[in-house]
Amino acid sequence: MTDTESISKVTDIINGSHIGMLTTINEEGALVSRPLAVQDVKDDGDMWFFTGLGTSQVAHVRADPRVNVSFGKNTEWVSVAGTAEVVTDREKIREMWNQAVEAWFPDGPDTPEVCLLRVDSDSAEYWTSPGGTAATVLQWVKSKVTNSQMSVGESGTVDL
Repeated sequence: MTDTESISKVTDIINGSHIGMLTTINEEGALVSRPLAVQDVKDDGDMWFFTGLGTSQVAHVRADPRVNVSFGKNTEWVSVAGTAEVVTDREKIREMWNQAVEAWFPDGPDTPEVCLLRVDSDSAEYWTSPGGTAATVLQWVKSKVTNSQMSVGESGTVDL
């Protein structure tokens, strides 16, 4: 698979998943994950999320911008490594605003607490297992019977 095809695969999985587990590094150096709804994914894998200025993810990103965001949908998964930044530009917030975000910020895009996290994606690793659970089980049985390594799909790593 070419890099262009791999990047397209990564963005397709992200767009199909909608919710990613954003992992940051806390004050003690431990990894902390929480779900966030991705608002936009660029062709190069960069992502945008809405959040609040008082959240732990904003505090963590300001102290250490290294992040990971993982997505999964049915039989496809992707893990994206990158760096994040907190964006408080009201024009950008208004541009990306949508009705779903109002569930968290009912006062609209001018809510002082609302901000964006922009993830500058560096690399991604993806896995696909076509055929779903049944195919995976069948491949497992086959590997046991033939004493061979299990092969259930495609995986790849791509620089973004």
